[in-house]
Amino acid sequence: MRALVLNLFLAIVWVSLTGRVTAGGLAFGFLLGYLLLLWLRRLIGPTTYFEKVPGVLSFLLFYAKEMVRANLRVARDVISIRRKSRPGIVAVPLDLKTDLEITVLASLIALTPGTFGLDISSDRRVLFVHAMFVDSPDALRVSIKNDLERRVKELFR
Repeated sequence: MRALVLNLFLAIVWVSLTGRVTAGGLAFGFLLGYLLLLWLRRLIGPTTYFEKVPGVLSFLLFYAKEMVRANLRVARDVISIRRKSRPGIVAVPLDLKTDLEITVLASLIALTPGTFGLDISSDRRVLFVHAMFVDSPDALRVSIKNDLERRVKELFR
């Protein structure tokens, strides 16, 4: 946590020094700060920060790709003459344990066009998902478990 705060501080210092507050400038400052902290990691002490940042960036790229793909699929279905959607509700068994992990998974599902987390079982072992395109309930389950759930688990553990 300390390394993240230092990294954010260095990014803000970079933006202040350049005099241009932009998202690109902040991202570049964050990258420079990350590289500087990586170089000085012995002074910071033991931390998993340097292993987590690439995982988070990988997840963000994966999720951005999934968002684009889902948006295109929904848009194509909306503007086409023949509907290809097959809406359905699928029960997805969960391996996630904490409330935070389950909430993040449900939020990511809700943010993805064409899917929505409806409910979670009282024992927190099953998430009920409504999807616009359910060609196969098993395929949707496998997709959620192997893509989203696995990556959320990697982020938090």
